[in-house]
Amino acid sequence: MNIIEFLSTHWRAAVEILLLWVLIYQVYRVFRATRGARILVGLTVVVILLTLTSQVLQLKVIEWMIKSAAAILAFALLIIFQPELRNGLAKLGSANLFSFSTTQQKVFLELLTESVVKLSKKRFGALFAIERGIDLDEFESTGVPIDSVLSVELVATIFHPKTALHDGGMILKKERIASASCIFPVSQKDLSDRSLGLRHRAGFGISEETDAVAVIVSEETGAISIVVEGKIFRNLSGEEFREKLEEIFITHGEKTEEIDPEKLDRESGGSGSGDRDLVSD
Repeated sequence: MNIIEFLSTHWRAAVEILLLWVLIYQVYRVFRATRGARILVGLTVVVILLTLTSQVLQLKVIEWMIKSAAAILAFALLIIFQPELRNGLAKLGSANLFSFSTTQQKVFLELLTESVVKLSKKRFGALFAIERGIDLDEFESTGVPIDSVLSVELVATIFHPKTALHDGGMILKKERIASASCIFPVSQKDLSDRSLGLRHRAGFGISEETDAVAVIVSEETGAISIVVEGKIFRNLSGEEFREKLEEIFITHGEKTEEIDPEKLDRESGGSGSGDRDLVSD
């Protein structure tokens, strides 16, 4: 009886908490894709810690400074994060924020798989970065804008060794080719396998600085690899490659065992040599 009375009295509070949680979660989904979000989180943590410290230790001066600076800080944040706020509000007004086009994603992944397999058979070295949450605008600006639908023929043309855009990486975003010949950061981590060349290091680098998924096709062996969250999955067949991409983008990361590079090298009968530099001599 007490539980029923409690619920009947406080049900409005429960509804308010639920609505606030949904709102905060949707705002988080929008702003987690920006680099400015990291600054905002850090600033929020500092303000909360200072506020708690001033309350517990009764530091009146610090408490007064925080209250006095609150309005100015809020106005400053509107200016600093103006691009993020504009993009975030645009996304909040989009139906895509609350729905997922699984069919469209599957078509895109099928085209990407077909493109990568063709590159592998022709031994065309290639590097892709597939945008997820964190935007890749910083790296996109280092390349040549393409802004085209993904097609097998266009990918093969861009990564043909005789074309001007074959060096560097291709950025894929929103199921489209955003730009090509982009410069990615090179990972400084110690890679014990010497068969991993500069192209693989760039794949590691972009996955370490962002949440992008890197796809590498070895120029020497035609081997297909995926780097995600600093982990590499090597020597994938076309079917394994497609399944791994579907796991990442559609089933959203069901736990699978990471492929052992040494085991795959033994099974494939050799390690192959490293890729050439991303920029021409």
